[in-house]
Amino acid sequence: MNYFSLATYALIRVVMNTAYRMVYPFLVIFARGLGLDISVISGLIGNRAIIGVANPFLFPFIETRGRKFGMLLGVGLFILGMGMVALYPSLTTLGISLVLGMLSKSIFDPSLASYVADHVAYEKRGTVLGFMEFAWSLAFILGVPAAGWMIAKGTWSTPFWVLGVLGIAAFVFVLLTLQDSEKPVRHAAGIFGNVKDIFRSRTVLVAFSIGLSITSANEVVNLMFGVWLEDSFKLQIAALAGASAIIGLSELGGEGLVALYVDRLGKVRAAGLGIIANCIAALILPVIGRSATGALIGLFLFYITFEFTIVSIIPLMTEVMPSARATTLSFAGAGNSLGRAIGAYLAPSLYAIGFFYVTGAAVLFNLLGLVAVWYVSHHHN
Repeated sequence: MNYFSLATYALIRVVMNTAYRMVYPFLVIFARGLGLDISVISGLIGNRAIIGVANPFLFPFIETRGRKFGMLLGVGLFILGMGMVALYPSLTTLGISLVLGMLSKSIFDPSLASYVADHVAYEKRGTVLGFMEFAWSLAFILGVPAAGWMIAKGTWSTPFWVLGVLGIAAFVFVLLTLQDSEKPVRHAAGIFGNVKDIFRSRTVLVAFSIGLSITSANEVVNLMFGVWLEDSFKLQIAALAGASAIIGLSELGGEGLVALYVDRLGKVRAAGLGIIANCIAALILPVIGRSATGALIGLFLFYITFEFTIVSIIPLMTEVMPSARATTLSFAGAGNSLGRAIGAYLAPSLYAIGFFYVTGAAVLFNLLGLVAVWYVSHHHN
């Protein structure tokens, strides 16, 4: 793989991640544009995550067709989801678009990560995958502020037009340039043989629970930070977009730390250290968040430690069951989706009591993840 290809695939992921992430800081804006309460949009986000849990059971049909097929299918679903809202903006099309956006990511990302893992040794994989994960933070640094500018100049649905057109360009690039890996061999036990192997491995299942726990912790804060900033400091669209960029910079830092250090520290040890640091960040967030500046500093610390943790897990998951790499990564993504669903459903109720309860729940979820890291550290070879 050459650097140009890696950079281009990362940019494609920036586009897809922007569509996925822009709903969080603009939750209030989307709800207002549709004339709805924020709990309705929050429910759509939870539904999106729940449906993402079913995706791994599609992957046995996708993996044997090759990495290129999976990436094209993911981008195709993305184009469909963006196009629906662009042409017919409504609550129904937004709900369907969120689901298609989830499916597109949960098919494209494991296919791409598996393609990278097919060509990069495990000892160096953390660096390469850490670089690829810059796409997550760049979506907040570049994509979300751009979406905010488009909303301010147009309507809440304007970004969907631009994202859809960029999706078409991405589809053409993958179709014309990607040289596929050798297609995985079909399992002797049939199409769901890999799934059976995954569910028979206690270590793999516990490894999945790391992502589930820490994404639950992240989502309770992730869903409400825009509401918290607006309620506390009356930040408007442009300021919320700026806050998103700051959070994106923190995530960029976390991904950079993974690229630099995770292969040296070890994937499991890095995940454990990241969880502990994220707990500390969650505990201090309500304390220092009594001013707009303090809140942004607290969010910076919370997101940089989470991003370091979640990205550290990705190279680990590429090797816990190499014979079913894409399916395993898809199940790991489903665990993350389930975690996000749990966080999305809990967040509004916790926030209604107080933001301290939001960050307290994040700490409790993180501690569950830390137990899972301890287990994997004693059973993963």
